[in-house]
Amino acid sequence: MQQEVNFSEKSIPPTELIITDEGRIYHLDLLPEEVGSTIILVGDQERVPTISKYFDRIEVKRAKREFVTHTGLLNNKRVSVISTGIGCDNIDIVINELDALLNIDFKSKKIKKNHTSLKIIRLGTCGALQKEIPVDKFVISSYGLGFDGLLSFYNPVFNHEELALQKAFLQQIPWPTEANKPYFVSANEKLCEKIGKDMFQGITATANGFYGPQGRTLRLTTKVPDMNEFLNRFDYKGLKILNFEMETSALYGLSAMLGHQACTVCAVIGNRFSNTFSKDYKKAVENLVQIVLSRI
Repeated sequence: MQQEVNFSEKSIPPTELIITDEGRIYHLDLLPEEVGSTIILVGDQERVPTISKYFDRIEVKRAKREFVTHTGLLNNKRVSVISTGIGCDNIDIVINELDALLNIDFKSKKIKKNHTSLKIIRLGTCGALQKEIPVDKFVISSYGLGFDGLLSFYNPVFNHEELALQKAFLQQIPWPTEANKPYFVSANEKLCEKIGKDMFQGITATANGFYGPQGRTLRLTTKVPDMNEFLNRFDYKGLKILNFEMETSALYGLSAMLGHQACTVCAVIGNRFSNTFSKDYKKAVENLVQIVLSRI
């Protein structure tokens, strides 16, 4: 996926690029010099210190709303761990603001001519959609399958394989016509291989909700009651949908369009087909953190 990025010489108006009186980007509350070139994204703000405790030195601690950032040094690399909260809408804020911090001059409000590319790794939890994937194991997302509709507000250009996956999905799945049109976005292949070379690898479905969009029924019925069964059976050239979460498709789409490398790796805390749930998912996440930090 790609998109022609705006390189206008005009200054970006203050209603588009919101900078505080202290010179910080609006939501993340960060200065340009306060982020590393490698970013670890987590959903839960309480997970930030469980990662930064492994840094050799912490240089920055910042918190605003659900966005908590710790930046420091790890093996002579400058790394930031940032909490995003839940959902693709928050990913839209975080990725756009991270890109602005590095690729827009905050004084002139103009886009820099020399582009800086980030390595962005989302570290999260998920539910498995294939019975053979045990809880407490790890899944890396070679593709994000988006149910969210976020990218329809941009101008993405999907590659052949992404479009072929979308076509196969709509042929195999009774997708509700009223719902957002699903889309596929690939991970950065090199980063995916580096981080998840020995993990389960496949498609991650990104839902725009936790209950109905993931096939859960409490007091409300869903439009496709057996959606998870269809997702479980989907197959395109051996590619299977392995898990459900709520951020990857937006992360992959925005990162690719803005020229950043991104991948998502998740600890499986529940399996929707074996009906098993991790007895100690925090330990599984801790193991995943240590593996990811050793590979960045």
